[in-house]
Amino acid sequence: MAHQAHASHMGDPSPWPLTGATAALLMTSGLAIWFHYHTVILLTIGLILTLLTMYQWWRDVVREGTFQGHHTAPVQKGLRYGMILFITSEVLFFFGFFWAFYHSSLAPTPELGGCWPPTGIVPLDPFEVPLLNTAVLLASGVTVTWAHHSLMEGNRKETTQALIFTVLLGLYFTALQAMEYYEAPFTIADSVYGATFFVATGFHGLHVIIGSTFLLICLLRQAQYHFTSNHHFGFEASAWYWHFVDVVWLCLYVSIYWWGS
Repeated sequence: MAHQAHASHMGDPSPWPLTGATAALLMTSGLAIWFHYHTVILLTIGLILTLLTMYQWWRDVVREGTFQGHHTAPVQKGLRYGMILFITSEVLFFFGFFWAFYHSSLAPTPELGGCWPPTGIVPLDPFEVPLLNTAVLLASGVTVTWAHHSLMEGNRKETTQALIFTVLLGLYFTALQAMEYYEAPFTIADSVYGATFFVATGFHGLHVIIGSTFLLICLLRQAQYHFTSNHHFGFEASAWYWHFVDVVWLCLYVSIYWWGS
């Protein structure tokens, strides 16, 4: 029974889907309780369980693909299809936010003053921090592509350097957006403008944090010689995700920050 006569990967029984689902339930419930009752106990428990699940599940997948040889060519093909479908679902996720924004802005109702931005809203200047953030993310797209090409050429030093630059640019973007939120002259409660602005840009910011985490894990794996020039799907998936984050930001910048202001 230990002999495997096919190239597919039959995963071992794992507790991590169950702990991950439990952590997601605790986090969402904890967020609701934090909003209404100002206590973060449940949210903290959910966050800790999420981090533990991430660490242990990713550890198992790294072992399967790097040391146990389970990620054969057919398995990698399936993983690629899975990542493509996941990114497609994320595109549709953001499509809903753009739909809400354009539905509200192209024909403003009398309650909004018949204009966009609504009466009383002072929008952010698109040529200040938002433009800098655009340059930062575009630069990170260049550095992650540099890392990918260096990895395919077997250049370890440049791969590591480019990944470090990409992670630092991702963190810089997050810090700039946090500062922008702190200084914004409107809140999520300020009509449909505030709601669409903060939900769309906030979820994008969450995706930047997730993408930065992916790339940081890739940097740690690169330091431990996990990737070769022709076996590095973990990095490839992270790079695809990061390019998706870049494209969504360009759409957000043009639509909400520039045209919407």
